Amino acid sequence: MNITRENIDALNAVVTVDIAKDDYSNKVEKILTDYKKTADIPGFRKGQVPMGMVKKQYGKAVLIEEVNKLLKESLNNYLSTEKLDVLGQPLPKTQNEINWEADDFSFEFELGLAPKFDVDLKGEKAITHYKIIADDKMIDEQVERVQKQYGKLVSQDTVETDSEISGVFKNEEEGIVNAVTITLEKFNEKATGKKFVGAKVGDVITLKTKGLYEDDHELMDALKVEHDKAHGLDIEVTFEITEINERELADVDQELFDKMFGDGVVKSVSELKAKIKEDAEKQFVQQSDQKLLNDITEYLVENTKFDLPSTFLQKWMQQAGETELSEAQGKEEYEKSEKSLRYQLIEAKLMEANGIKIDFEEVKENAKTMIKMQMAQFGQLNPSDKELEDIAARVLSNQEEVKRISEQVVSQKLLNLYKEKANVKTKELTYEKFVKEVYGDK
Repeated sequence: MNITRENIDALNAVVTVDIAKDDYSNKVEKILTDYKKTADIPGFRKGQVPMGMVKKQYGKAVLIEEVNKLLKESLNNYLSTEKLDVLGQPLPKTQNEINWEADDFSFEFELGLAPKFDVDLKGEKAITHYKIIADDKMIDEQVERVQKQYGKLVSQDTVETDSEISGVFKNEEEGIVNAVTITLEKFNEKATGKKFVGAKVGDVITLKTKGLYEDDHELMDALKVEHDKAHGLDIEVTFEITEINERELADVDQELFDKMFGDGVVKSVSELKAKIKEDAEKQFVQQSDQKLLNDITEYLVENTKFDLPSTFLQKWMQQAGETELSEAQGKEEYEKSEKSLRYQLIEAKLMEANGIKIDFEEVKENAKTMIKMQMAQFGQLNPSDKELEDIAARVLSNQEEVKRISEQVVSQKLLNLYKEKANVKTKELTYEKFVKEVYGDK
């Protein structure tokens, strides 16, 4: 067997694999000899079928299978030995139909090679890492929300702007009948809430579903319709009011503190506000870090310049899926995925240069931490090690979950690297100002 490579340019090469008869003949003969022992052909006893007949019936199929196995194995070994960093998979070059009656064979493959480049984390312009703080206004609003959450319901005669309204959404044609409790601030338009103000038990309000909520997932929950049906649903529904209540604020006292955090954990209003501030700012760290990660990713993709074997990759994308794409479709797929591919190469370069690796134990520990947090949300604060191990084992038996958690671990390690080595400046501001600055919203 002989394997040679012709470098077309820095990003493209053609590998030729020459397979001679001596490379496969012994293996083919052995398989056919085994077939002869077990072949069940009418007119012959098992094991007595002439080899000529076995070769005539099975020879070509065995030859093709063994040559293809040898081809795949030798090509993979060559790429590994030569340490070739290829993109996609080798593509067989279009060539004339193979003459399987010949003794020797030659196969050509196109390769797309990964580019050589350097990554510079220290850009001239600093990237902002936001430190989001919970200000007094936010903390006071959260205290009031807590008072409402733990307060008691008091019946009302008519709907007011802050009422909790129980009732039934209906649309007979669509088979919608769903009892819910709503508050007016959830509606997308203030005009919708005004339809309810002053209404009484037994009143029926007619509403249009299109634009009723800002997010169609809220509409899905309100009407109890399927996910796909909720998106873009444009019908009229009625809401018959069955109960109207206001929520009387709970007193900010030790009873409230104990309900929220357990007996004696919080003992004063100042401690309550400090705890709310601490919890809120922990959540803000995740949002701030994700923003930094996104911004540095964008910076790296835009400012790390290198060429890709685009023609090869478009051709590979045509052939990579279950259904072969047209040339135009292959180009479209490449254009959609180019940015992601560039970042994957940059990420791999950064991980190699900075010795960033992950192992299964890290993935498992991350999974256990995630499981523990989820269990805490349902009041299970002290799961045993065995419980965590068993649940983690079930989660990690799913390869998609392993991939997802592995990506989280990599992202965290890269984030730590960016904080240490990238040109990052810290900006402190309230959550309200953060949202306005980053998203242009209030």
